[in-house]
Amino acid sequence: MSEANPRISKAVIPAAGLGTRFLPATKATPKEMLPVVDKPAIQYVVEEAASAGLDDVLMITGRNKRPLEDHFDRNYELESALQKKGDAGRLAKVQESSDLATMHYVRQGDPKGLGHAVLCAAPHVGDEPFAVLLGDDLIDPRDPLLKRMVEVQERHGGSVIALMEVAPEQIHLYGCAAVEATEDGDVVKVTGMVEKPDPADAPSNYAIIGRYVLAPQIFDVLRKTEPGRGGEIQLTDALQQLAADEKVGGPVHGVVFKGRRYDTGDRGDYLRAIVRLACEREDLGPDFRTWLRSYVAEEM
Repeated sequence: MSEANPRISKAVIPAAGLGTRFLPATKATPKEMLPVVDKPAIQYVVEEAASAGLDDVLMITGRNKRPLEDHFDRNYELESALQKKGDAGRLAKVQESSDLATMHYVRQGDPKGLGHAVLCAAPHVGDEPFAVLLGDDLIDPRDPLLKRMVEVQERHGGSVIALMEVAPEQIHLYGCAAVEATEDGDVVKVTGMVEKPDPADAPSNYAIIGRYVLAPQIFDVLRKTEPGRGGEIQLTDALQQLAADEKVGGPVHGVVFKGRRYDTGDRGDYLRAIVRLACEREDLGPDFRTWLRSYVAEEM
């Protein structure tokens, strides 16, 4: 690792969205706090950052997001009650979330898109590369995507995005990357990007998923980026400028991910994520799988 490519220690998690696809559950509860089995979705994301060595986490929040801060803070009354009961197991689970990382929070204010949310992190991040993790994508800890992306950024500099091959007819749901092969089988050079293209116009079937490792120059680009698709400031548009001109902030590479990803961004995939994770749990899996087989055989 050189001085030009310093160690990455900061992660940014945009969490200011309204969660309208999960109404009415998200009327008073942030969507990031919806449980995936027995942990809120946002905790999986912070755990991923911490396991990759990023122990300084900035969460971009908005109105009605106070429960996020409470979850990662100490709850002395609850801890005291569990301690008096001698419930060491639940006490450890409660304390786990507050010990994961050093947490910081800033409000986005106006919902102007992902690019604007990332720009809100500029004062905290400063002149360092940093990671961005979107809470809708849960990455299985057995498939350490973020750690690999950090390695690629520290070797090549610039920015790194996570890519996943999807069916061509699904590419309109994602940002899409034009790529060139490199000597590493799971790493590609990104030459261009477009946000949610028509399948006929997509440069590839490589979809951009919710993990980024970004050069600090992205902030200068975002400050000048005009609203794009949906009238929002798109991070993809800013990254396209970096990919088009390496002199701005170094190259853009992509790590092609073929591991386990749980999409909690819509109701159907959220339910599937819960079932998959519950089936794999040692404490829940055996009984749950037995019930699931019986239910499918009898009711389906």
